[in-house]
Amino acid sequence: MTTHLTYASNLPVGDAHPYRSGAWQPQTVEHTSRDLHVDGVIPRDLNGVYLRNTENPLFESIGRYHPFDGDGMIHMMSFCDGEVEYRNRFVQTDGLRAEIDAKQALWAGLAEPPSRSLRDGKCARTQMKDASSTDVVVHAGVAISSFYQCGDLYRLDPHTLDDLGKESWGGAFPSAGVSAHTKVDERTGELLFFNYQTTAPFMHYGVVSPQRELVHYVPIELPGARLPHDMAFTPNYSILNDCPLFWDAELMTRGIYATRYHGDMPMRIGIIPRYGQSAEIRWFECRPTFVLHWINAWEEGDEVVVDGYFEDDPSPRVATDSTIEARMFRFLDLHSMKSRPYRWRFNMRTGAVREGYLSDTITEFGMINQAFAGLAYRYVYSVVPTKGMFTFDGLIKHDVQTGHEEVVLFGDGVIGSETVVAPKSGAVDEDDAWLITFTSDVDRDESHCVIFDAVAMSEGPVARVRLPERISSGTHACWAATSR
Repeated sequence: MTTHLTYASNLPVGDAHPYRSGAWQPQTVEHTSRDLHVDGVIPRDLNGVYLRNTENPLFESIGRYHPFDGDGMIHMMSFCDGEVEYRNRFVQTDGLRAEIDAKQALWAGLAEPPSRSLRDGKCARTQMKDASSTDVVVHAGVAISSFYQCGDLYRLDPHTLDDLGKESWGGAFPSAGVSAHTKVDERTGELLFFNYQTTAPFMHYGVVSPQRELVHYVPIELPGARLPHDMAFTPNYSILNDCPLFWDAELMTRGIYATRYHGDMPMRIGIIPRYGQSAEIRWFECRPTFVLHWINAWEEGDEVVVDGYFEDDPSPRVATDSTIEARMFRFLDLHSMKSRPYRWRFNMRTGAVREGYLSDTITEFGMINQAFAGLAYRYVYSVVPTKGMFTFDGLIKHDVQTGHEEVVLFGDGVIGSETVVAPKSGAVDEDDAWLITFTSDVDRDESHCVIFDAVAMSEGPVARVRLPERISSGTHACWAATSR
């Protein structure tokens, strides 16, 4: 059985924009599909939902379009005793509904000054549409989507993708919103988050209980407006950051939000007790870089150990005669930014910092077995980035203890998604798990949900599920097991 709902769009036919065509061709149809073609066998112990957020614009942009401006759409693949179901739904944000009513874009995106927007907006930069198109996690049994420059959290039923409205935390949801990456501690059921603003104190950090109550919220003072994207945690600490790539302060006074990399400034890592007060945060200075995503963190004796992706060149240069698109999209090329797995060790007793690369391989967007989030772990599953384009050509399994890497490429013209880790029933070892990703074959105009055995990736997928339509490339994903 397949049902669908189609949304009207005024994007041009034959759109040539590199992030509204090809692998990034947006969808306008919402599907509910159960009779899906399966190559191979769906593991019967795979029970839960794989959720992925993507950017799917409906209307021609005001000025230049950036892929992160697109409206959020959640894709869900549900597994139950060997049966599968696929659904995709737009995140019903305030901005999406307003633009559908107006039949046009109402907000200028990342590449344009906020003054070009036709309506007031939210987010750290102000006057932007909260597209809720960045991340998706499941907290307290509900899927919540988020936006990369601070916004509302939108709630969906993780099994049906029914709209459940905006998160309120009992009326205590912060006016500054929540940044891209919330973190769910599966052992405690708590959700950890931060936000950032262009006015002092510039950042806040908070904890939400398993009952969806905001139980801790404190200011984090920074020297100025910053652009932190991600955070990490251990059982006792939360890890925040002050990276030396942020909006140019002088240009901001003129309403221009352009980033500048300050290579002569250290990156600072702030470590705060989970329920710590503002004065309890400890700052450590590290080699300058910008960290887009962290992998994991844990405690080891006196040290807090943090793994993430170190960018050797956070602000790649382009030729002076380059197009505005080339200058704008240089921050999307992980090869140009030279992103590599990296480890920092922070001694909470002496204040010493030790740091260094875990690999020479260019990669990012790492996923781990979430049972090990906040604890010492062994495996991270990262993407093989496409050179010159923000898409993913394959999957890397990296053993952070031995350094061994195993690579699976999806094939010519096939791009993948952030790959989630679904532990097998009764799993003992960390990699006793299934790996799940969406792939899109641009040449054949089709998409699949692909399942690998984590201990035998190179043997190829154990199952491939054909989706009813080719889906757009996008950003982040999560796995939520179903209790049996």
